[in-house]
Amino acid sequence: MPAEDFSLRTIAVPAYGPTLLYGLATGAILPVVAITARGLGATVALAALLITLTGVGSLLTNVPATVVTTRFGEKWALVAASAWCALAMVLAAAVPVLWVFAVAVFMVGMAGSVFGLARQSYLTEAVPLYFRARALSTLGGVNRIGVFIGPFAAAGAIHFLGTQGAYWVGAAAAVGAGILSFQVPDLALRSSGSSGSGGSSGSGGPGGPAGRGPEDAPAPTVLGILRSHARVFRTIGIGVLLIAAVRATRQAVIPLWAQHIGLDPTATALIYGLSGAIDMLIFYPAGKAMDTWGRRSVAVPCMLIMGAGLGLLPLASGPTGLLLAALLIGFGNGIGSGIVMTLGADFSPSPGRPQFLGIWRLLADLGTMGGPGLLAAVTALVSLSAGIGATAVLGLLGAAVLWRWVPGRKARAAASVGQGPPPAG
Repeated sequence: MPAEDFSLRTIAVPAYGPTLLYGLATGAILPVVAITARGLGATVALAALLITLTGVGSLLTNVPATVVTTRFGEKWALVAASAWCALAMVLAAAVPVLWVFAVAVFMVGMAGSVFGLARQSYLTEAVPLYFRARALSTLGGVNRIGVFIGPFAAAGAIHFLGTQGAYWVGAAAAVGAGILSFQVPDLALRSSGSSGSGGSSGSGGPGGPAGRGPEDAPAPTVLGILRSHARVFRTIGIGVLLIAAVRATRQAVIPLWAQHIGLDPTATALIYGLSGAIDMLIFYPAGKAMDTWGRRSVAVPCMLIMGAGLGLLPLASGPTGLLLAALLIGFGNGIGSGIVMTLGADFSPSPGRPQFLGIWRLLADLGTMGGPGLLAAVTALVSLSAGIGATAVLGLLGAAVLWRWVPGRKARAAASVGQGPPPAG
């Protein structure tokens, strides 16, 4: 169909159904990973270390994930990642041995890397450019909804089966995500007009990898993409790293500051939940703004607002002040829903899209691990308020980087697809 007649409803179930279930699977186990590790004999420090294994698994698998997605296509990468995640959940539930549990947590991170790359690559190819930001912000929002629902879905199983119940719920949701992934259309069967990506479409199955050019053309390599797009990675890529760092840190600072000012766990959970709720509610308007006014219209305010909220957080001395700061942080993060994926899609070349997005996700994962690391280091050396302040500075720095390098209008964003970043407008 012509791009102008595109409707997201036509691909809603295959595009978002697996993401919702996969988010539910990972959300179901988030509250119990540390508890499970402690129950298997881990010390408090080791239990905290095990939590980071999902991030480590994702970080180390980002580049290999490009090989999987390029070789087998988005559909089969989604199916394989879901199956791998389900296997990890079964291992965690059925084999009560600490080292096996650690391997299972690492496997969840590996699966998440492949799943995330494949779903982003698929939507980038399948959705017209004028609708891209809305599609990807909705993808981010649907994932957040799944993660939000996960702990509630697991609660009943935990009541009857203990903490292992959360992993069985996760396994079932991951299997469901894999089953729905079979409905992902084969991109090779879509006309170039309906892909809307501005590049060659790829296949969703073996024998016709996504993002491939003519059969006689050499396949893009990760190193080749890194060299040809070095300017993008060292400019906008740094902005993406800073976005990820601030986002990852914001999840830790709210409960830490709540404990610092003496709030009880119930009040802390309520404030954290309200911040997450406003985060989830505004993902589609954020995508609409990006498609209408350009990527910079969302990227810069996202970082400025999160930076302001983090800067105000150490001034909160009671629940009301903490709630207001948390809501501001949640709003800032919410309006940036999908911004990292959208910028990656805009600048990714075709062929070579999976390789580019693998490097893009690597930068984001480095930020996800580095942000909390900075918070911990500054807090240990100075104080918690100083650590939060350092994160706020990262937000302001990220806003400056994104203002400088992200295109200011939709026309600039469209012109930049598969090229280096244009000058700021």
